[in-house]
Amino acid sequence: MPRSPYMHLPPAARSRTVTAVLGPTNTGKTHLAIERMLAHKSGLIGLPLRLLAREVYGRIEERAGTDAVALITGEEKIIPKAPRYWVSTVEAMPLDLETDFVAIDEVQLAGDLDRGHVFTDRLLNLRGQSETLLLGAATVRPLLEKLLPGLNVVTRPRMSVLTYAGSKKVSRLPPRSAIVAFSADEVYGIAELIRRQRGGAAVVLGSLSPRTRNAQVELFQNGDVEHLVATDAIGMGLNLDVDHVAFAGNRKYDGYQYRQLTAAEMGQIAGRAGRHTRDGTFGVTGRVDPLDDELVEQIENHHFNSLKVLQWRNSRLDFASSASLRASLDVVPREDGLARAPIGDDINALEHLLRDSGISTMAKGPKAVELLWDVCQVPDYRKIAPANHAELLSTIYTHLMQDGAIADDWFTRQLAFADRADGDIDTLANRIAHIRTWTYVANRPDWLADPAHWQGVTRGIEDKLSDALHDRLTKRFVDRRTSVLMRRLRENAMLEAEITSSGDVLVEGQHIGNLLGFRFAPDAAAEGPDGKTVRAAAQKALATEIE
Repeated sequence: MPRSPYMHLPPAARSRTVTAVLGPTNTGKTHLAIERMLAHKSGLIGLPLRLLAREVYGRIEERAGTDAVALITGEEKIIPKAPRYWVSTVEAMPLDLETDFVAIDEVQLAGDLDRGHVFTDRLLNLRGQSETLLLGAATVRPLLEKLLPGLNVVTRPRMSVLTYAGSKKVSRLPPRSAIVAFSADEVYGIAELIRRQRGGAAVVLGSLSPRTRNAQVELFQNGDVEHLVATDAIGMGLNLDVDHVAFAGNRKYDGYQYRQLTAAEMGQIAGRAGRHTRDGTFGVTGRVDPLDDELVEQIENHHFNSLKVLQWRNSRLDFASSASLRASLDVVPREDGLARAPIGDDINALEHLLRDSGISTMAKGPKAVELLWDVCQVPDYRKIAPANHAELLSTIYTHLMQDGAIADDWFTRQLAFADRADGDIDTLANRIAHIRTWTYVANRPDWLADPAHWQGVTRGIEDKLSDALHDRLTKRFVDRRTSVLMRRLRENAMLEAEITSSGDVLVEGQHIGNLLGFRFAPDAAAEGPDGKTVRAAAQKALATEIE
């Protein structure tokens, strides 16, 4: 068995093979990691989002070939026979691989209350044999230098300039703008307004499946719509051709409380404006007070307060008994710069389950306790109530302990709840959250009799729901006619006009009204800004026809 690259390293050994590449957004850090990985015979890269892992997997697959690359996230595993490169979410990084290269992206997330302890564990203990890159914001530098003595740090400047553009009403925002809000309701409200005023908007929420998110982003990228409305999900390395970022809010619920965004969080989001060497701007909408001078200066110059502590949780767990597992999870960090992470969903689930006498009786011996902890790792995508989630986990654990696998008929019944593509946006989003739980379960190698079959089934259902959700979002937030006409007018292109024998006027295939003699009557459904666009298109297209 080759020596695992994952070891609990003493501080003095931690910086071996490690370089930290730090800097603001748009410095090409992830691109550098991909190039460095491909220069080695083998490599593993950990990314902060499933969406981003999918994107990086695609980029590496294009260059190295499908057989050479594996993708591992909680809900998706694509593992060819002998992959040389592994792309993963940080949580799902395989810890038993021996690779020449390891990279961990967005390491400043080690300070995050929810997920930080996983990032901390990986940056302290997971290493490439020849090269390890830690990529992230400069805010984490003092703590990295403290915890990895002798660390080699490289800083990279931003490739383009970021400038504050003040406050603008949503209806006055320039083309290629991303508007950022902090709840689904706000996102939908703003997208609705833009549809009425500007022809439509693409919508990006963290809860969207990668397939829906990519289809929505494609609407924006290919110019079908000129505006994107998103939550702070866009702050995490998603590559978009955005020229301007507008904050429609500056408070968010972080899982614990409603609070102001920090300057560094605002910088991470604002930094999505401007790609490569193209400059970008950021500002606020009328819903938010203009930013004060000090904050503007911090964001424009990428100078933010350093992180005070990284979140830590003991990863040397003792599965001898449920009591020893609890005790090992209670261990506190002994190093300066590390703080014990708050109690997570998995520990809450463990406590819920162990209160059930049937479960605590079954959880005897190391194997049974380790399996119980594995079951507690199933994420609560549905976010209904902790007790409901615990009930689901209790059923899964009972199946595994009593029958050795989850019964196919029970699993089929669970999938049936989600396997319907009717309903509105919220209904479909809830079904996607539901199926993601079962996709995660199907991706456990030994929980079902035929995991590969069930992975295909759950993926098929998620794809079907994702396509339906994209369709509903587009129908609700994109006025196809207005967006097509606005795009063609903007491009200053010759508009293709067709007048039917009954006098219907079609421009670029869109019905815009009727020609009665020489008088044009716009479509009655086109009012407000829609009407303005339709009349402009008619004027341009009909001029030659009327002549």
